[in-house]
Amino acid sequence: MKLFRCQKCGTAIHFTNDVCLTCGFRLGYICELFTMSALVEEGDRLKALADPGKSYIFCRNANEAACNWLAPTDGGNPYCLACHYNLTIPDLSVAGNLARWQKVEQAKKHLFYSLTRFGLPIPSRRDYPDRGLAFEFLAERHDANGGVRQVQTGHAGGLISVDIAEAGDAEREVRRTSMGEPYRTLIGHFRHEIGHFYWDLLVRDRGGVDAFRAVFGDPEEDYAVALKRHYRNGAPPDWQVTFISAYASAHPWEDFAETWAHCFHMIDGLETAHAYGIKPGLKFQNADAGPIQATGFDPYAATDIEPVIAAWVPLTVAINSVNRSLGQADFYPFVLSEAVIGKIAFVLKLIAGARCQPGAS
Repeated sequence: MKLFRCQKCGTAIHFTNDVCLTCGFRLGYICELFTMSALVEEGDRLKALADPGKSYIFCRNANEAACNWLAPTDGGNPYCLACHYNLTIPDLSVAGNLARWQKVEQAKKHLFYSLTRFGLPIPSRRDYPDRGLAFEFLAERHDANGGVRQVQTGHAGGLISVDIAEAGDAEREVRRTSMGEPYRTLIGHFRHEIGHFYWDLLVRDRGGVDAFRAVFGDPEEDYAVALKRHYRNGAPPDWQVTFISAYASAHPWEDFAETWAHCFHMIDGLETAHAYGIKPGLKFQNADAGPIQATGFDPYAATDIEPVIAAWVPLTVAINSVNRSLGQADFYPFVLSEAVIGKIAFVLKLIAGARCQPGAS
């Protein structure tokens, strides 16, 4: 994530801000320009100081403080690019649902920032009803008989469902502990589930299954049987040699989705670190290329894994050490084995080969 500056006063502003705390100007995010902008009201329209030749409106979901993105007035859509993909939002008349939805939307905005920075195609369900992307944010409901309609976060045919209960830190921590996970975040959920979507779009639909199989294993392995085996027996004792997480060992689809999510973690984490000038200078030996030192580069433009790993590993070592100094859990508690790095390289090349204009389908 970039660090932005207010065009009016020069103060540093952040991705989630909607008002500059120094000059008081309203702020909005212009996804086409990958930038936050100070805004001037002109009647029912907004002039963005970052793009003064064009007029904007706030996304309709700004009315509930669930979005700070802008939509161009000539686009004919009252919603911003990211909110355009919402199919279902929670019942906001239920106490607590608004706050949960706001947190879920923040995580989804981080996802769309990365999707557009990568230049990935984002086919909409409105344009492609059988496979396009859409989101439904759901909550458990009690029926007339006292039963509970269970909600599960997951992906099916382009539709990503998110259980908004996980917007609660306490609930998410309970689930993380019960499942023995070192890491569980809303952003992580979005990055994982979108990995399933892009497996369909970029691997299955583009004839990439054989190349995938050579790296991740056979995707035609019975998925239901594999998950039952995983939940019954757990991950293999040596799973860290081959997989980024224990859950990744359940099935090649889950391995890909977990790897995809970690690729996003790494790339966006590196951009954030570089924006703040955090560039640990540790050197690591690469058998093929000799010593590699982390240098400044645009992580989202990377096509090769070597400079990414060369920058990411010393960053995680440094921040893990800082966290331990404060008595906190590791910032990045994962092992990047050679096999895992090879899988991340596969994902990175897949993304590089799919680049298009932001928001294109």
